[in-house]
Amino acid sequence: MKPVPHATSLRRAPVQRRSAERLSRILDACADLLDEVGYDALSTRAVALRAGVPIGSVYRFFGNKRQMADALAQRNLERWSERVAERLGATGPGDWRSALDAVLDEYLAMKRTAPGFSLVDFGNQIPVGTRHGEPNHRVADRLTALLAGHLGRPADDDLRRTFLVAVEAADTLVQLAFRVDPEGDEKIITEMRELLWAYLGRVLD
Repeated sequence: MKPVPHATSLRRAPVQRRSAERLSRILDACADLLDEVGYDALSTRAVALRAGVPIGSVYRFFGNKRQMADALAQRNLERWSERVAERLGATGPGDWRSALDAVLDEYLAMKRTAPGFSLVDFGNQIPVGTRHGEPNHRVADRLTALLAGHLGRPADDDLRRTFLVAVEAADTLVQLAFRVDPEGDEKIITEMRELLWAYLGRVLD
């Protein structure tokens, strides 16, 4: 079964498999429509129609489209975390460079291919053009949980602060890369990797 958002992002968490599958269809429809019409033109009615569910099914989970976009962002975070964890399983423990590549590669892959991701990624771009720090703190928390054991380091405030700095820097440069080129300017992405290698090497080596 596909991961569903954490219960706190929903009016009601799905209990049965059929309900979870319906929620997944709603979020898939939301993601597709974000790419097609944008956030401003998105409506719960259009999502229900695309998902093939009654409008009441949408309102069972979400009070409005913002809550729906937030839930999509949370699902994106869960899917990204799963992909990173799978990659980490194939790398040697303590190899932070391979871990960094996994983190960046999986994010860039979702940025380029996941429906709706260019607008909501982990929740920091809706309404369009706004950016705030909460999702980057969420990502730093997730990276600390994912990587501390792999790197043989305590999941303490120092490691979390290191990841938060790295996430903030990467976020800014990824946005620049995708403004320059809709597929992500490879030269800027390469510069970003080198910047992160230099910073993390000073802290993690």
